[in-house]
Amino acid sequence: MNQASVADSIPRATQERIFAAARELNYRPSFAARWARTARSFTIGVLVPEVSEGYAAMVMSGIEGHLLREGYFYLVASHRHRDDLIDEYPRMLLARSVDGLIALDTPWHHELPVPVVTVSGHNRSNGVTNILLDHDRAAELALRHLQQLGHERIAFIKGQEFSSDTEARWESIVKVGSRLGLRVSPKLTVQLEGDLASPELGYRVTKRLLERKARFTALFAFNDTSAIGAIGALRQHKLEVPRDVSVVGFDDIQSAAFHSPQLTTVRQPLKKMGLIAAEALLRRIARPDDTSYPREIVIEPELVVRQSTARATG
Repeated sequence: MNQASVADSIPRATQERIFAAARELNYRPSFAARWARTARSFTIGVLVPEVSEGYAAMVMSGIEGHLLREGYFYLVASHRHRDDLIDEYPRMLLARSVDGLIALDTPWHHELPVPVVTVSGHNRSNGVTNILLDHDRAAELALRHLQQLGHERIAFIKGQEFSSDTEARWESIVKVGSRLGLRVSPKLTVQLEGDLASPELGYRVTKRLLERKARFTALFAFNDTSAIGAIGALRQHKLEVPRDVSVVGFDDIQSAAFHSPQLTTVRQPLKKMGLIAAEALLRRIARPDDTSYPREIVIEPELVVRQSTARATG
């Protein structure tokens, strides 16, 4: 009834009889008794910037899948990148006796008495395991792909200043671009503004880019959502994708494969990253005295080539 690890050894027919009897008697396991026996609440706190289709939702899918399988409840708090909430929410979750915390795309400077795992945190703090993408490899996959298609004039959409991945990803793009002999031009670089998880942000900055009258044959966007918005702006400007401009996104969200054209993108395995974060956290909760836990777990990206990129025509 408490989803103990030995429950799988009980025959299925016996399990069904037990659950039937529990339903008939209106029995529920006592979490207070479980807490008293184990000194755990079997509750995890999860901090996210926002919850919408895209990055956070896919990482959350991996987190919740593993926590549910392991019999854990979880509380989600969305801070919308507000510094006061990023500071306050960990204390509020601790007051609710969470056994540990997972923070997604959240600057992390706290030192807490419980284990913490961050996804794309990029901060070195005591007691924290950080799940990171190999951004150098991600930049190389995207830029080499465009270079092999003959693209030399590449435009870039940077992430918002508050995003944890923005600085690391941009540094990788500049470094890899230099190594490949590709110029990263300020005239062909724009930055997302605002905290909407909407293609509108990519649409706005691409319109601004086009107003500069600087010609480009390819665009590498910070994420798939902004790439989709960029495609809308390009079309409104009478530019077809990929005939006139190739577009590469980042993340490989679910809608990327169903957009028209289907989006070429750098896949970071978001659901897997959430699963790894949950596994790492529960492992640390189960071994509170083990100081050999990993400080970083680096995840490899993958290039997914679809219909939004093609050979440069001019």
